[in-house]
Amino acid sequence: MAKKTHQPAEEDSTEPLRFEEAASELESIIDRLEEGDIPLEASLEAYGRGRALLTRCRSILDAAATEIAEVELEADDSDAGEDA
Repeated sequence: MAKKTHQPAEEDSTEPLRFEEAASELESIIDRLEEGDIPLEASLEAYGRGRALLTRCRSILDAAATEIAEVELEADDSDAGEDA
């Protein structure tokens, strides 16, 4: 059996996923790993995919937090301009 090597493209495959899709797949992977019924190699692959999905979810959340902060800053600036 040929060994599979870690391919960066695998992590890139998370890019188009929306937050809900990535979180759902991550939850499924966590459930499978917690059950402990999958072979070691499959567990390692699932773990790697889970890490990539977690990174994707964090990236989406960070972008959302930044966007919210910018909107709040614009609103504060707008409110300050009205007070003058």
